[in-house]
Amino acid sequence: MKLQQLRYIWEVAHHDLNVSATAQSLYTSQPGISKQIRLLEDELGVEVFSRSGKHLTHITPAGQSIIDKAGEILRTVESIKQVAQEFCNEKKGSLSIATTHTQARYALPKVISAFIKDYPDVALHMHQGTPIQISELAVNGSVDFAIATEGLELFSDLVMMPCYKWNRSILVTKDHPLASVSMPTIEEIAQHPIITYVFGFTGRSKLDEAFERNGLEPKVVFTATDADVIKTYVRLGLGVGIIAGMAYDQVHDSDLVAIDASHLFGASTTMIGCRRGTFLRAYMYEFLELFAPHLTKSLVDQAFKLHTKTAMDELFAHVNLPTR
Repeated sequence: MKLQQLRYIWEVAHHDLNVSATAQSLYTSQPGISKQIRLLEDELGVEVFSRSGKHLTHITPAGQSIIDKAGEILRTVESIKQVAQEFCNEKKGSLSIATTHTQARYALPKVISAFIKDYPDVALHMHQGTPIQISELAVNGSVDFAIATEGLELFSDLVMMPCYKWNRSILVTKDHPLASVSMPTIEEIAQHPIITYVFGFTGRSKLDEAFERNGLEPKVVFTATDADVIKTYVRLGLGVGIIAGMAYDQVHDSDLVAIDASHLFGASTTMIGCRRGTFLRAYMYEFLELFAPHLTKSLVDQAFKLHTKTAMDELFAHVNLPTR
């Protein structure tokens, strides 16, 4: 059994069983990958993939267990490499982050700018997606950190650390009936069409809970994952926008009226997640503290030793999270 063979089955499984695409991503040949997979299957005495002719059709039950173990081995190998890199050059390497559009557009720019200034030789990669996609990327080792408000709690393999709290703003055009109402009620909001985030995205659950708690059903006419898209459709007069307060730009969005909605919807907490067992290099600790100053190396190390949500809640109970 070779490490290369384990990498091949892992990559094929994560390229929708497309051997040709896998070969391109690994800069090798398709026949070479197919041959090594066959050799591994012969050695193990089981099929990792089922086939129809020359095409892979699905992963076998035994194959799924083998691929999961292969992923663990590959991540361990990567951690070993990172340990060596840390001692060779602590300011050179790479950092991958998966997050939502709102975080990437409004919460991270200053952090990224400061980080690049301190670590110009660290290659920074950012991936955007839904909270579930973001969490999966962290769990399977494709990224170092996942930053989101929802979804991370579904994955027990992630160490989740609270970063900051945020509230919502209601956006309307200047000629909208609510434009002159400083503290609208939930009933007043429910009377209008609503444009907001997709369900399960960027704290959407808090919004739904507020309407349900008051026995109301919101008239959600349009949803999006991008706050800027939501603002575009508010400008078209299609409805009342409800977005993260941080996503309102006083300069670029001056044609819209933003109404603080903290009295209507509970605050949400943005979390940063990292796969358990990850070797954190010095610049990773630096990134964490730049993004959330209370996440010092000492506190992060303590968090990595905990394995239950209750213990994690107790650890961060004394931390006064900032509100953005």
